[in-house]
Amino acid sequence: IPWAPLHGGLLGGALRKEREGGTGRTSAGRAFDALQDPAVRERVQAYEDLLAKHGLEPGETALAWLLTRPGVTGPIVGPRTTDQLASALRAVELELSPELLSALDEIFPGPGPSPEAFAW
Repeated sequence: IPWAPLHGGLLGGALRKEREGGTGRTSAGRAFDALQDPAVRERVQAYEDLLAKHGLEPGETALAWLLTRPGVTGPIVGPRTTDQLASALRAVELELSPELLSALDEIFPGPGPSPEAFAW
């Protein structure tokens, strides 16, 4: 059961919100800290660009992707608004194409083969 799967808003469209003048999650916290790394910022931008081409919302897609992972029964989300809750619920019904899943894996390849790379 993954906790905080959007990494404090990082995968919920943080860069788009930053461009639109938002001061939320990109001005402090985990998302802000992560975006200080140029490599992370570049991957998050590629992620947002890919989803924009497909007309998909980043937060919904991140949760839908997570639900495609073997062994994941349900992420623990912490919506602060009713809009965020509705978005999380839409993710349950979102079906991601094999091509999109492959493109996401290219952007975020993971740390290595399972289970070794995920061992504590």
